[in-house]
Amino acid sequence: MEKNSATGLNSPFFLKPSAKDYLWGGRRLNDEFAKDIDMEPLAETWECSTHPDGPSFVVSGVYKGKTLTEVLKEHKEYLGTHPKSKGELPILIKFIDAGKDLSIQVHPDDAYAKKNENGQLGKVEMWYVLDADKDAKLVYGLRHDVDVDTLKKAVKNNTIEKYLQKVNVKRNDLFYIEAGLIHAIGEGVLLAEIQENSNLTYRLYDYDRIDKKGNRRELHIDKALEVANLKSSAEPKQPLRVLKYTVGCASELLCRCRYFEVYRMIINTERTKNMVEYRADSVSFRVLLCINGCGMILFEKEKLPFFKGDCIFVPAESTIVKIHGQAQFLDVRG
Repeated sequence: MEKNSATGLNSPFFLKPSAKDYLWGGRRLNDEFAKDIDMEPLAETWECSTHPDGPSFVVSGVYKGKTLTEVLKEHKEYLGTHPKSKGELPILIKFIDAGKDLSIQVHPDDAYAKKNENGQLGKVEMWYVLDADKDAKLVYGLRHDVDVDTLKKAVKNNTIEKYLQKVNVKRNDLFYIEAGLIHAIGEGVLLAEIQENSNLTYRLYDYDRIDKKGNRRELHIDKALEVANLKSSAEPKQPLRVLKYTVGCASELLCRCRYFEVYRMIINTERTKNMVEYRADSVSFRVLLCINGCGMILFEKEKLPFFKGDCIFVPAESTIVKIHGQAQFLDVRG
């Protein structure tokens, strides 16, 4: 597609999320990320999403007022040439605030989901911890091998927690959650999640909690145990991160898998006249999720401020973007 600077085609645009009020949510997404969403608790914001359960909306540029789904349906070239896109956004990006423990859960892989869930995708995800209470933990697999009958009885008898591996969590930790891994985010953890474009979750255990209507949430025990890895899980190790520097910018690869790539990009041009140049190539779109700081993004004749919590979609083969400020982004590619 020929770029057209007069109409802003191939230019970045800001997104507004859909939101979820799951019973375990907190207040931090409003208090610290200025989401200004009339919802309490506020558990998740789906920052970059074309999923029908929670699409994001364009709030700047020529597509303002449309859903991201509508824009990408009209402009499939914005996704890039990488075959994994297949004409649809392959990822979903969220902020998650765990005011209370999430349910013990597991996700299916693509093959199981396509066969048993009407052709849907499974779910592989990555967590980047933005903040965590002093004693915060998360569930990451099992402490030792368990058979299906033993775990099913443990769920029924409310003793499943003795089989779960719980690990301590701190700011800037990174966790890769494969399909089949039994997992849960613990109370007091604030994180960004990058995942496949899927909303399939099988709840294995939910502490017998009731929702605001007085009902216990649905469990999916049989499906969960059918897809779960019941072998003991090694305690997750934080990867060795190598920063690469250019003037005013440092970048590190956080995760590369068959579904997405995620980098952390640190911008600091406050005391210089330099600006960081950025663009997406023809292979893939990019998404910039601001996880700290603020600044300005400039392209063509536009000059737009960005703040902590903002999400910016950058089409494939984008116009050149200049960034000025002091900020950190998760730079996500399909």
